[in-house]
Amino acid sequence: MDSNFHQFTATTLQGKEISTDIYKGKVILVVNTASKCGLTPQYEGLERLYKDYKDKGLVILGFPCNQFAGQEPGTEKDIAEGCLINYGVTFPMFSKINVNGDNAHPIYKYLKKELTGTLGKDIKWNFTKFMVDKNGKPFKRFGPTTKPDKLRKDIDKLLA
Repeated sequence: MDSNFHQFTATTLQGKEISTDIYKGKVILVVNTASKCGLTPQYEGLERLYKDYKDKGLVILGFPCNQFAGQEPGTEKDIAEGCLINYGVTFPMFSKINVNGDNAHPIYKYLKKELTGTLGKDIKWNFTKFMVDKNGKPFKRFGPTTKPDKLRKDIDKLLA
């Protein structure tokens, strides 16, 4: 079997381990997030995308990460409350992970291998986005400053 996104597990902010194969047939947007970053307001745009497309087959998976200037210092509880209170986030959020280095989460090791960025494999900053098609094949990587609204064309294409 070819490797694809649906072979992994991840732990939710609430501590529940899930298999990514529950997202088979959906377009997936994977984002490394941080609550103390200049780009944190992207949560609003991500939530808007999620609300607009979740019934059409999009799921957004947020992975908090503290590897960039310590901009995600809080506990899982702090992160969950901040996302909900400040941005009304309803898409799935996972426990804090590393996205770079030897201890990077397997999902990120896989995505970076499949879709390198402009400056190589490593994630350069918070809110780097990876889009995965309905079959679990990584489709496109977007830089941190790419606003969520700019992803609509690609989402429409993959949902068609």
